[in-house]
Amino acid sequence: MSKFLDKLIVEFDQGLKSSSSNFLNSNRPYPADKEEDYDMNEFEKNHSTSLMRVNHTGEVCAQALYRGQGLTAKMNATREQMKQAAKEELDHLAWCNRRLEELGGSTSILNPIWYVMSFSLGALAGLAGDKLSLAFVEETENQVVAHLSKHMERISPKDKKSEAIIKQIRIDEKQHAEKAKEAGASELSEELKKLMAVVAKVMTKTSYQI
Repeated sequence: MSKFLDKLIVEFDQGLKSSSSNFLNSNRPYPADKEEDYDMNEFEKNHSTSLMRVNHTGEVCAQALYRGQGLTAKMNATREQMKQAAKEELDHLAWCNRRLEELGGSTSILNPIWYVMSFSLGALAGLAGDKLSLAFVEETENQVVAHLSKHMERISPKDKKSEAIIKQIRIDEKQHAEKAKEAGASELSEELKKLMAVVAKVMTKTSYQI
């Protein structure tokens, strides 16, 4: 029991760091480093800022989901897969944070709430079994890939830096979905997929504003 509580304390600390606007450390190079920073008008800049805030909150949720699943996963292989995915999501967090700073924007004030909700969902999915847990990963990442593709269409053609970040994140998320399927993810019901999409839509709309 004491070991489990110790792990919870570690996860709580990680949650504070992940949802913070000060998290800027990444293990991989910043995808936007070599991109030109073109001048955007006020509307374009504000729109890019809002989209990147949404992406940042999405990464907070993904980080929490993976860490929750990793905490309660039954098989070591699944646990390690979740840890590796969470590590890559930290890169995404740092990239989105850095881009928000460059745009003069801020992260969502609702991030701590979304972290707790996503972590709890991940932990419950892990308790329900590894196949279901992996199914949540696969469906979550498939929805994220679709969401990022829409952002690519909506973002200003001048914002090459945000575009480069979104492209790399989309590649990583697609790989996470494929690995989850290969690892034996079960099939979620259509009702559950729709519910996940509704929750994601609420997160997107609120994070775009605040």
